Amino acid sequence: MNNSSKLNSVFYAHSYHPIQAGSIDGTDILPHDNAVYRALLCSSAGLYDPFGDPNVIGEDPYCTLFVGRLSRLTTEDTLRKAMSKYGAVKNMRLVRHIVTGASQGYAFVEYESEREMQRAYEKAHHSVIDDSEITVDYNRQQLMPGWIPRRLGGGLGGKKESGQLRFGGRERPFRAPLRPIPLDDLKRLGIPRPPEGNYMSRFEIPSPPRRKRSHSDREDKHSRSRRRSSSRDHSYDERRSADAEGRSRKRDHSYDERQSADADGVSRKSHRHDRSYHYDEHERRSNSRDRRYDEREDNSRKSRDSRRHDRTSSSHDDHPRSDSRRSHKRHR
Repeated sequence: MNNSSKLNSVFYAHSYHPIQAGSIDGTDILPHDNAVYRALLCSSAGLYDPFGDPNVIGEDPYCTLFVGRLSRLTTEDTLRKAMSKYGAVKNMRLVRHIVTGASQGYAFVEYESEREMQRAYEKAHHSVIDDSEITVDYNRQQLMPGWIPRRLGGGLGGKKESGQLRFGGRERPFRAPLRPIPLDDLKRLGIPRPPEGNYMSRFEIPSPPRRKRSHSDREDKHSRSRRRSSSRDHSYDERRSADAEGRSRKRDHSYDERQSADADGVSRKSHRHDRSYHYDEHERRSNSRDRRYDEREDNSRKSRDSRRHDRTSSSHDDHPRSDSRRSHKRHR
């Protein structure tokens, strides 16, 4: 890798060494300020126990975040509300001065799950709380081997005004070395060598340490997966049963509606049949009355005609008799 391509290449520390943390490219072999000397002394003598701090919060360091550069006016409620956007906050500690109680500008936030911590680690970095741009990092106190805190001359980051810049962290990573690397001296001092050929871009997000899964953890994960699978199957069967029951009820309801409609139709048909029957009966009776009336009229007409005919016949019989008398008289 040539020097021009190294300008935007960085790498991050996975273990803490005070001399390396004070170097911009991670290749220094001598401390350059008194604070580095103090941190080196604490590290060599084993004066700091990261797991013996009584103020450490949370039971799981893999679910805990460090939040720095907080405003001195930020309260626990404001910080909890801001960090709850990324997951359920289980525990939280805003570090305050032991005498005055004033905020020291940093806090530790523990989430319910490692996934929620990862989400906050990726998205909350450089977010703004109370007009202050915060930094977010994983819990290096318990997860980074050899860690020495800032109050003992160690730590990471810092400001130029303090004269105690520390490199290798998320905010100030090591730059890819442009000068030859003293590999023998680094090995003698126990300083990790730069990862030549495996540098990262400045814009890449370094991954925090992940929990090492043991065989029992894998079995637990597998059993949880089986339980989730069986739970999904059970819920799927319940949904299918509920859907089938709903469809059955719907069919029964539609069948009852059809039966009711058919009964109404039969009732209407019966009613129409009854009405038509009564109407036909009325028609038959009316026609019968008409026929009887017509028969009476015919009979009366026939009787009148018969009487008229009889009278006419009798009158004709009388006329010849008178004529014969007249002719007889004329002859005489």
